[in-house]
Amino acid sequence: MVVRSRSGFYIVKSLILTILALIAFAANSVLCRMALGEERIDASSFTVIRLLSGVLVLLTIVKITNSKKSLSSRGSWFAGMMLFLYAITFSFAYMTLDTGTGALILFGAVQITMIFLSLFSGNRLHLSEWVGVSIAFMGFVYLVFPGVTAPSVTGFILMSVAGIAWGVYTLKGRGSDDPLLETSSNFLRAVPFIIVLAITAVNTAQYSIEGILLAVLSGGIASGIGYAIWYSALGGLSVTQAAVVQLSVPVIAALGGVTFVSETLTWRLILSSLMILGGILLVVMGRYYFITARLNTK
Repeated sequence: MVVRSRSGFYIVKSLILTILALIAFAANSVLCRMALGEERIDASSFTVIRLLSGVLVLLTIVKITNSKKSLSSRGSWFAGMMLFLYAITFSFAYMTLDTGTGALILFGAVQITMIFLSLFSGNRLHLSEWVGVSIAFMGFVYLVFPGVTAPSVTGFILMSVAGIAWGVYTLKGRGSDDPLLETSSNFLRAVPFIIVLAITAVNTAQYSIEGILLAVLSGGIASGIGYAIWYSALGGLSVTQAAVVQLSVPVIAALGGVTFVSETLTWRLILSSLMILGGILLVVMGRYYFITARLNTK
């Protein structure tokens, strides 16, 4: 999944990191749905606990690794704001959207945002990339289509904003030379926004032990560690690749349900998975082929 000439070890490392990050995203999606969809906790409390858990876990890891670098020199307030904006709009959106509709809007907005910003910055997609993106997105729509219902206007807007914020946050992490510190700093910079949310929502907070536990797992493991891994993986991905591989998250979540929750393996899941993974492969290999051919002609 790398667009420059790199060693086999680097390619394998990028592949493993990408897979781990996507698994974390899928786990995060499941945890969020379990907490919010079944009303075990309110959206504001879930967001506060989720992000604070991420902060604590990341700072603990930084402390254990005895990093001598300053957090203040990493990350940015803009990235911290985008992280918070994604988390809060995502939580409230899933209060009014079902799983399929929410996933379609979220990952559609992520892909459109990242590819549009890439094109705006002067990058151009090869024909194989356009075809791969189209096939992967059609497979994604086919996967979630049975659960898609007409969304509420509020839910649609909130989830679209969540997708845009996540797309921008992802792009901010490309080229990071220290993903752990970068992610930790971004989470830490989100704390002022978290405090304001906690204060404004304290009188309407509703939660249970299960809801708190799910928020902690979502924030500390799937979000904190998962996002740090994602920032590491981005070094081996082009913008287009980073956008399209995220369409595999619903597939991973569905396969996890089949494996761990004894859900049914359907032909729709199999066919959509092949379309999504095939589209991703076309994007990755197509770009690699064109760049290799260009280097060989020089």
